[in-house]
Amino acid sequence: MNEYRNILLAVDFSTDDHYVAQKAKHLTETFKAELSIIHVLDNIPMPDTAYGTIIPLDQLTSNESLETEKNNLTKIADQLGVSSCHRWLVWGEPKQEIAQFAEEYHIDLIVVGSHGRHGLALLLGSTANGVLHYAKCDVLAIRLQEEGEMS
Repeated sequence: MNEYRNILLAVDFSTDDHYVAQKAKHLTETFKAELSIIHVLDNIPMPDTAYGTIIPLDQLTSNESLETEKNNLTKIADQLGVSSCHRWLVWGEPKQEIAQFAEEYHIDLIVVGSHGRHGLALLLGSTANGVLHYAKCDVLAIRLQEEGEMS
């Protein structure tokens, strides 16, 4: 079995991120791997920027929503000890951007949370399901509890 050397944690700033992040951190420690973290901006209009779809975290903006997203990513990354050169904000469709990023940066494993949707919700797609189908590397979908679901 090939060991994982580059692990990518995809976060959406939900209340479940901490749980998924701790699983990713454990994997990086187990495999002595490098951890990167990505958040895809799909709910903030992309301003006309010179830096394209990848947002440098040290780039100052006048967009309050973008600053909030940058701060959220910084907070999670700091808690996990992820170096600043392995933190990424990207604009676009999450499933496509995460898979494309993983290929470009030679990621071995993508870790993402999943609510295990079924029926119509699955047909409409989730980020985890989309990443699974687009990615060329392994994907670990961490099962999250639905509201009202028993552990």
